[in-house]
Amino acid sequence: MANVRLVELTKNYKRGSEIIHAVDGVTLDIDKGEFVAVVGRSGSGKTTMLDLLGLLLKPTAGSLFIDDVDTARLNDRDRAHMRARRVGFVFQEYNLLSGLNVLENVMLPLRYVKDGKAGRQRALELIERVGLTNRIKHRPTELSGGQMQRVAIARSMVNSPSLILLDEPTGAVDTETAQQLVDLLKKLNSEDKVTIVLVTHDLDVAAQARREIRLKDGKVLSDEKVKETVPVG
Repeated sequence: MANVRLVELTKNYKRGSEIIHAVDGVTLDIDKGEFVAVVGRSGSGKTTMLDLLGLLLKPTAGSLFIDDVDTARLNDRDRAHMRARRVGFVFQEYNLLSGLNVLENVMLPLRYVKDGKAGRQRALELIERVGLTNRIKHRPTELSGGQMQRVAIARSMVNSPSLILLDEPTGAVDTETAQQLVDLLKKLNSEDKVTIVLVTHDLDVAAQARREIRLKDGKVLSDEKVKETVPVG
């Protein structure tokens, strides 16, 4: 059964007298545990689609189901609750708070679900899994770009979401670090069976996903299975 289902999903913007179809009637299913790369040129609708999937934007038309819940029927409070519980975000610029250390940054989403001691233990386990136990008290200014992105990945998973969304997560790091991050994502995808949707301009990164969706002018230009995910490590 699909973890995520888009049915004629549409997001329009008005620019003067012109209507911009950022996402234009997209219909597709993303199954639980898939690792999907979304690619396309700038302006193709990648980031808008990611924001729709993350419930940061409301669609102009169409439906979006996450775990069989019709998100179009949710009020703002329920959308925020679902976003906090079921969706994890990883952004290119990390979005870590400079005044907090690694553990405190990873635990931030727990404030919205009040998970207490169990959440702290999960945060510690995730920090270990991303290889940063020896940096647990360090602040972002004391970390490399790759390490900050690992913190962001751990933070995205701390609430045990069913869907992880990543916007150009390897765009600000070197090639070797980018590959390490992709290997980490593949391992988490394999072990946790979490659904991953990754937006990227890097075709080498996209080629390592199980499925590649190419957008153009807000529409799906192609949707192809790449290969089966091979567990890493």
